[in-house]
Amino acid sequence: MVKKQTDILLPDGSYMPRLGQGTWQMGEDDAQYDREIAGLRHGIQEGIRMLDTAEMYADGKAENITGNAIKHFCREDLYVVSKVYPQNANQHRIYSSLERSLKLLGTDYLDLYLLHWREDADLAEVVYCMEDLKQQGKIRRWGVSNFDVQDMEDLMRVPDGRNCCVNQMLYNLGCRGIEYDLIPWQREHQIPMMAYSPVGQAGALVTQDGVSKQQLMTDQNVIEVAKRHGISLVQLLLAFVLQQPDVAAIPKAVSFNHIDENLAALEVQLSEADMEQLADSFPSPDHKILMEKY
Repeated sequence: MVKKQTDILLPDGSYMPRLGQGTWQMGEDDAQYDREIAGLRHGIQEGIRMLDTAEMYADGKAENITGNAIKHFCREDLYVVSKVYPQNANQHRIYSSLERSLKLLGTDYLDLYLLHWREDADLAEVVYCMEDLKQQGKIRRWGVSNFDVQDMEDLMRVPDGRNCCVNQMLYNLGCRGIEYDLIPWQREHQIPMMAYSPVGQAGALVTQDGVSKQQLMTDQNVIEVAKRHGISLVQLLLAFVLQQPDVAAIPKAVSFNHIDENLAALEVQLSEADMEQLADSFPSPDHKILMEKY
């Protein structure tokens, strides 16, 4: 039976699933090809409708895996996201980049197309191209990734920049820097967020001000809160991100058990006391922190 998900309202009036399947690092080992396809298919069968990929991931192999995973499902039931390199996000290259992505994905359109990071991309040109692709029906909507507050403000100043629907960024219990200014800014402008690495690479990715801290999986407060709820540590970390109503999460998982765990995290409700205990080990920042990304 397909499980229900709570969706997130986007600025264009459409809805985006709160939980998706990430594909970063998929396609890098040919021996895992069939297993990765099977994992994505299992997630779809269990009700995870959103799949996130990028032309950068394994040079298109992750898009190919995603395309093979979705080809036996009704396309309109799915929410497919991909990303374009900043050097390709211009009038000379974006159209061929998107066509390559669509071919690898085996679809005629994307539900969401993101500028992967800013670098030296001309934002006015990026937005012009994104709006043109919308008019052509090649994409339904567009957004950005790894944009900090200044980047978002610059984006809002270009023509049609306010049509940005999503900002995807690194966010998890161990990487809370964006809570200081970016999340409040996006809430003020009603632009939802999508968190990549929401469980911090199985708990290993934990930094603050660029300094490595203790791993999430061995932290006593994390262990105690998970035990209190009778859930796994991964489920707790994912629930921390999903606790926020305007933040979607795209954890990567291949095994069926891990995918099922991720889906069950949607049902976890953390209390204020839980959040305070987690903050004892991993506090929300009280000052600006350079955006963490990879």
